[in-house]
Amino acid sequence: MNLKQKVMTLDEFTIQELRNYPGATGQLSGLLRDIGLAAKRVNVEVNKAGIADILGEAGKTNVQGESVKKLDEFANQQFINSLETSIYCCGVASEEEENFIAFTDEHSMKSKYVVLMDPLDGSSNIDVNVSIGTIFSVYRRLSPEGSPCELEDFLQPGTQQIAAGYIIYGSSTMMVYATRRSVQGFTLDPSIGEFCLSHPNLKCPVESDIFSVNVGYYHLYDAKTRKSIDHFMARNENDRVYRHRFVGCMVAEIHRTLIQGGIFMYPAFGKYVAGRLRLCYECNPMSFIMEKAGGVAMANGKQRLLELKPAQLHQRVPIFIGSRKMMETWQHIVNE
Repeated sequence: MNLKQKVMTLDEFTIQELRNYPGATGQLSGLLRDIGLAAKRVNVEVNKAGIADILGEAGKTNVQGESVKKLDEFANQQFINSLETSIYCCGVASEEEENFIAFTDEHSMKSKYVVLMDPLDGSSNIDVNVSIGTIFSVYRRLSPEGSPCELEDFLQPGTQQIAAGYIIYGSSTMMVYATRRSVQGFTLDPSIGEFCLSHPNLKCPVESDIFSVNVGYYHLYDAKTRKSIDHFMARNENDRVYRHRFVGCMVAEIHRTLIQGGIFMYPAFGKYVAGRLRLCYECNPMSFIMEKAGGVAMANGKQRLLELKPAQLHQRVPIFIGSRKMMETWQHIVNE
């Protein structure tokens, strides 16, 4: 063990960033630390889910009409509680809640930021011990400070994000977040209970051989999407071979793409004519992270996803996201 090696925790890193930018108020740094605290609480329950009464259905549905898992409910409440007791957030919108929640205490109303989140992504994986995660996005409010936040604060295009991130609960627990300057990755050290900087200045590989899409819906996708999938599926031994991966958890898909490169596609299909994933809670934050890491995120062959203006909190969209060169290949195919 190298005793001289410096391990930098999330708290230490955010404080160092404040020193590097003297004009910063510290509100965003404090908010990220509060999100990290809630993530650690959720991680504890995830790790003992098999022996605690927290697996399975909660017996009700969310605003999306989907069955709510017990762990979904727990994670949602933990993040809301952490943000409400913080002094850095004036309101939150959650995929699990029909409407946004405005925090109306004096300190919260004076804060600059609102948070949008998917408290537990990949719920279908909970009972089978496959990776799940949390996604969050931070915007500067448009409404006057000192008053309750309003709907317009949450319905901003993704280009206006101040920060975005995710926590992946897998073989290790990681928190990855992006600001307008960089993307940083922190791994939870269970021996000290702290997120430690493990992946500084993350960059998505420009090229890769991995593509990710649910091929079970292949015949329900439009012709251009099917053509792009055909390109990545080898027809004979002389074709370039791409590896297919699909986890069923957006956090896991994007984390792999960020580390190893590739392309992740979730097109519109069947009854999901507008797309399946949520613009505000999933697609905007992941697109922000990917772009800051050097990747590309699109809603279709010509529309940059971050430029979409949300019409409602629970709006759904298609998403195509990943390594720059693979995305260029995909765009060329669908735009022919």
